[in-house]
Amino acid sequence: MKSTDSAPPASFARLLKPRSIAVFGGGVAAELVRQCDLLEYDGEIWPVHPKKEELRGRPVYRSVAELPGSPDAAYVGVNRNLTIDIVRDLAARGAGGAICYATGFTEAGEEGSELEKQLLEASGEMPLVGPNCYGLINYLDGAILWPDQQGGRRVDEGIALISMSSNVAFNLSMQRRGLPIAYLMSLGNKLKFDLHDAIRVFAQEERVTALGLYVEAMTDPRAFAEAVDLARELGKPVVAIKTGRSETAQEVVLSHTASLAGSDDLVSALFKRLGVPRVKSLEALIEALKMLHVLGPLEGGRIGAMSTSGGDLTLLADAMIGTGLSLPPLSDESTRNVRAAVHERMVATNPLDFQMFDWNDADGLAATFAPFVAEGFDLSLCALDYPREDKCDQSTWLGAERGFVRAIRETGTKGAVLSTFSDTISETVASRLIPEGIAPLAGIDASVAAVQAAVDVGAAWKRPPAAPLLGSSGTFGAPGETDDGDAGSTSDGGSGEITVLDEAESKRLLEDHGVPVPPSRVVRGTEEAVAAAEEVGYPVVVKALGVAHKTEVGGVRLGLADNDAVATAMAELANLSDSHLVEKMIEGAVAELIVGVARDPQFGPYLLVGGGGILVEIMKDSVSLLLPTNGDTVAAALAGLQSAPLLQGFRGAPRADLEAAAEAVIAVAALVERDPERIIELDINPLMVLAEGHGVVAADALISVKK
Repeated sequence: MKSTDSAPPASFARLLKPRSIAVFGGGVAAELVRQCDLLEYDGEIWPVHPKKEELRGRPVYRSVAELPGSPDAAYVGVNRNLTIDIVRDLAARGAGGAICYATGFTEAGEEGSELEKQLLEASGEMPLVGPNCYGLINYLDGAILWPDQQGGRRVDEGIALISMSSNVAFNLSMQRRGLPIAYLMSLGNKLKFDLHDAIRVFAQEERVTALGLYVEAMTDPRAFAEAVDLARELGKPVVAIKTGRSETAQEVVLSHTASLAGSDDLVSALFKRLGVPRVKSLEALIEALKMLHVLGPLEGGRIGAMSTSGGDLTLLADAMIGTGLSLPPLSDESTRNVRAAVHERMVATNPLDFQMFDWNDADGLAATFAPFVAEGFDLSLCALDYPREDKCDQSTWLGAERGFVRAIRETGTKGAVLSTFSDTISETVASRLIPEGIAPLAGIDASVAAVQAAVDVGAAWKRPPAAPLLGSSGTFGAPGETDDGDAGSTSDGGSGEITVLDEAESKRLLEDHGVPVPPSRVVRGTEEAVAAAEEVGYPVVVKALGVAHKTEVGGVRLGLADNDAVATAMAELANLSDSHLVEKMIEGAVAELIVGVARDPQFGPYLLVGGGGILVEIMKDSVSLLLPTNGDTVAAALAGLQSAPLLQGFRGAPRADLEAAAEAVIAVAALVERDPERIIELDINPLMVLAEGHGVVAADALISVKK
């Protein structure tokens, strides 16, 4: 299945919605058939086993050749060697697709990798999922291509969950938060069916409302972007949790899947670029998917909140700190309307503590809630923690629930019931609320993340889709790690000769492409240096050219104010280089930035923008930007830096020339975008940002180019 296809192969539809399932194996086959029966699958099931005669009332066949027809789907639950033979026979029989359960392929080393190649060849043109995976559950039609128990139920519509971990998929099937799941799939080794293929397939399913991803490795960012863009075009939001933020997690991914987790910063940048909210927990993933299934993307983050307890509301307000959500005050009109409807001892404000005056009175509470939610918040939350179903009576909570449902319906607004604990709202409650168009949210932290996800999708969908990622090849180092010296040539493994430009050459290239640099001259000897200093104007800087780590070896002299100082500096630097750079000393900088270009084996060239200067590696205040980029993205990146207050005029200092800084970053981006293969690595550190209206200057730079 090619990632560039505009639609999945038509043959995959058979595997997705099978009317006949062939199942191979012993205990695995028996459990699969049992699960299909539990979900009342009404298609045909054809067990295949060399010795058994019957399986759960169905005749058992001896081989693929004996099957009564070409199966729409096949579940191959046998050892890895036999899997290859069965897949070959299924492909020859014209089967709709196969799911391969066996382990011991690429994840098991060289021998397994060879077997995986044989499996690929054996499958021919037939769709294949896995190997090393649990498979697929279709809760819409009750088709279980799955070797174990599962906790879901039949639904008429719902979300699609796609997981790179079979165990995580198994656990997600057991959720008891009321999330309606239409499809659940584990991808395994992704031999022929990768993450982007799954997104394409499920986004085109009419009964799928949103997609949730558990991602361990980003194998093809460009194909992923194309698939997410298709999902957006079809109105299907995508939410993801991506592991690999820690070194330990990256090592686990590699050891268990033989796949690189990928650069975490670049994955986050890709998600943000595409409008895919990245949540940090499976709980938040489930809650975000419930939000999007019931209410879709939100227009903004203006939240109205109500509870019988001020404690709930303060917990909620604290949880919103650092998010894009707010609890705005009521308008004067809404304040009057709420005040006219509530008890005299209630305060008409947002958040609203509606206390217990009309508890269990649906009519009275609807009258209280309606003028509040009519304010027109992007989302109204009603905090309700239900008592335990097994030991308590929940009936008296129904007045508040029904009153809220009625108020939301009458005002035509969006609403969610929020429990402060994850286990104080049940599937039973969710099953009542979802048909009413009310999102049931469990737990404050996960719910706040879920609401933020819906806001993020809404904001992203208001923007035009991002431009396709640059195509590129090769992998090199990261900005800030380049030797700031020796010009020369190296090899990039046979794909072209790489030349490291010295500082003077690097700055000429930058200046030619619109990045301001200091006036400078390359000199040989003291006499030329003094003349150059007088020409560019004092004070000046003298630097040894062609020297690695100039600062560390004392190859720089700053603030030289006269001819004698320049002569002394040249004498001190004479043993380091035959040529030197004399340039105007840049003074009055408000802040320093680093602007870099590096390459990633998966993402190709990308920008790095952050706080610069000698502390760049300690502060680690930077953001990665995928290419191509634009002015709005760059401006947002600069505003999001930890050092952003310095750019805004910290403690009476002048405001930095942010417009000039953004223009310089865009100029660097354009340099790469014109010829993605040419710039191998680029490092401007520091980019001196002067006061507003006075521009920026690249004070130091080093560039590697491919000839």
